[in-house]
Amino acid sequence: MPDRIKPTPADEAFRKELMAVLPHLRAFARGLSGRADFADDLVQEAAIKAWTARERYQPGTNMRAWTFAILRNHYLSELRRNKRQTNLDEGVAERMLVMDADQEGPLHLGDMETALQDLAPERREAVLLVGASGFSYEEAAEIAGCPIGTMKSRVARARADLAKQLNAEPELLAKHVG
Repeated sequence: MPDRIKPTPADEAFRKELMAVLPHLRAFARGLSGRADFADDLVQEAAIKAWTARERYQPGTNMRAWTFAILRNHYLSELRRNKRQTNLDEGVAERMLVMDADQEGPLHLGDMETALQDLAPERREAVLLVGASGFSYEEAAEIAGCPIGTMKSRVARARADLAKQLNAEPELLAKHVG
């Protein structure tokens, strides 16, 4: 029976950091895609890519931001690839897959998920990064590859869109989405 290769201390430290960020990656992927199965695929692929590129990761830097950028880039690549494989308009397909929000009562989680999926993709990404994932505007802008002012604008517009869709006060909504 062949001997197993013993991981280096650096590999073990990287693995622990990567494992700790997986739940956050899954939440981000779920918010981006709106589908648990696709989110799981995105997280798995991002984890594989991160592990493969572990030599490029600088210990002590922000593992969450680094892996979120990997996941985001893979998600965008998948969208581009899938867009080339079908003639169906992405916006139309998204609206067909999302049920209308329940109009009763206060803000419900299901209503929020539905409203998030109705946002323009760059606004959804921005509010997920800043509101749900807790990144600063600077970190979120770096992950998304845009200026900080653009990120702030996307978050503000996303909040306004969500408030309109949910018939909620923007101030109340800001407490729930950062």
